[in-house]
Amino acid sequence: MPSLLRLRAAALTATAVLLSAVLAGCGDDAEDQDLTQQELSWKDCPTPSDAQGGGAAPSPLPDGGAWQCATMKAPLDWDAPQGDTISLELIRARTTGDAGERIGSLIFNFGGPGLSGVTTLPGFGDAFETLRTRYDLVSFDPRGVGRSNPVLCENDQQLDAYFQQDATPDDGAERTELLESTTEFNDACEQNSKKILPHVRTTDAARDLDLMRQVLGDGKLHYFGFSYGTELGGVYAHLFPKRVGRAVFDAVVDPTQSSEQGSLGQAKGFQLALDNFAEDCVSKTEECPIGDTAQDVKDRIATLLRDLDRKPITGVFPRELTQTAATNGIVQALYSQDLWEYLTEGLQQAYDGDGSTLMLLSDSMNGRSENGEYDNSSAAHTAISCADAKPRYDTAYVQRKLPEFRAASALFGDYLAWGMIGCTDWAVAGAADHPDVSAPGSAPILVVGNTGDPATPYEGARAMVNALGKGVGVELTYRGQGHGAYDSKNKCVQGAVNGYLLDGKVPRTGTVCT
Repeated sequence: MPSLLRLRAAALTATAVLLSAVLAGCGDDAEDQDLTQQELSWKDCPTPSDAQGGGAAPSPLPDGGAWQCATMKAPLDWDAPQGDTISLELIRARTTGDAGERIGSLIFNFGGPGLSGVTTLPGFGDAFETLRTRYDLVSFDPRGVGRSNPVLCENDQQLDAYFQQDATPDDGAERTELLESTTEFNDACEQNSKKILPHVRTTDAARDLDLMRQVLGDGKLHYFGFSYGTELGGVYAHLFPKRVGRAVFDAVVDPTQSSEQGSLGQAKGFQLALDNFAEDCVSKTEECPIGDTAQDVKDRIATLLRDLDRKPITGVFPRELTQTAATNGIVQALYSQDLWEYLTEGLQQAYDGDGSTLMLLSDSMNGRSENGEYDNSSAAHTAISCADAKPRYDTAYVQRKLPEFRAASALFGDYLAWGMIGCTDWAVAGAADHPDVSAPGSAPILVVGNTGDPATPYEGARAMVNALGKGVGVELTYRGQGHGAYDSKNKCVQGAVNGYLLDGKVPRTGTVCT
């Protein structure tokens, strides 16, 4: 199973109603190649591709205007920029303000790694309309994602089996089965996507961002990154500190951690979110339907998962709800407080033998549509994560670490510990133990941490501020729940972010929003 570093804003909404040196060393623009001079041909956006998740073309903008899409060429290998090229898909909404008020383009990355920005940006509806008064809103499918030379691994039927497997093995036979399934998935990625796999590192995507900045006609990169998008933004700031314009990082990845430390942090983060969910349920004036006390809520969930390990229940026909699918569904719901009511409903149903709601939540996490087709987010997530992270963990190592993970979370510890084997025998060596985001000389970057964030725990924001370097990171704390802060609609958070992006007003570092 891949790790859980992702932000599925559009998917959450859907569920609620049913992530070298050529430019690093010299920092020069790629002006010796024609790619910086390319002109984008903006047209009405097509219906999403299968790798983007399918479905309908984006709905009109709040003012009735149309989203526009274009394709940008970038080098396949940034170490050989005159060689083969790849196509990167972009989407934009033109600014609603006067030309004299326009700042430039504001480029979004929504995390994963592996999420399609082309399909996710329209899913936010009018959330960014205030920012649109002075910016063209732009997002993109990073290399290996969606319509941008997507990484492809297993087919839909194989993925159904892959996501149904027992991801928390209890004995030698189950461990062997999990490792074999992981190896089969990784082999399929190499077989089907061998050419792109060495070129999907975050450093590659950061160089794509700088090319995008030039092609869009901006002297500085104005950027809004969520979740893994904060790591991408930090890497960009490291490579091109003098080209950072106004940038905001929300739901912040800890750039100092190894993949193991990140997984352990997520175990603690999702346990905290579960604790908060349980407390919220029993604190309501009406009786909590899934437990009498917060501990009772958690005990009943643990019992359900143990029972599902022995005997799955009916899920979404013809699939059954397994222990792994149920855990995945619970995790998905803990990403957003807006989904807590659906988690309550799903647990009620599961206790009565109906696993359909938890299965739908799990499907949303895995990028599976109602018609049984998967986007390529899981494949891209694995490819980017494994190309970035140097460590490779085997089953023996995970077994030694299980006590530490279980101490962090009795419910999610095994699940996240075993997820560390996802890069075992990956075809491409990992780049580093953790990303370098030091950015001396960069403009201020607003770093927003949420105290209740399960996937990118709050401590990551302070670590990012420190790693960016003195005078660069400006820390803003939101005391809330869920993955990220801006989309919470908290007026304090949105006022600080909008004030910086629109007017250049840097908040006082250490500001706290409640």
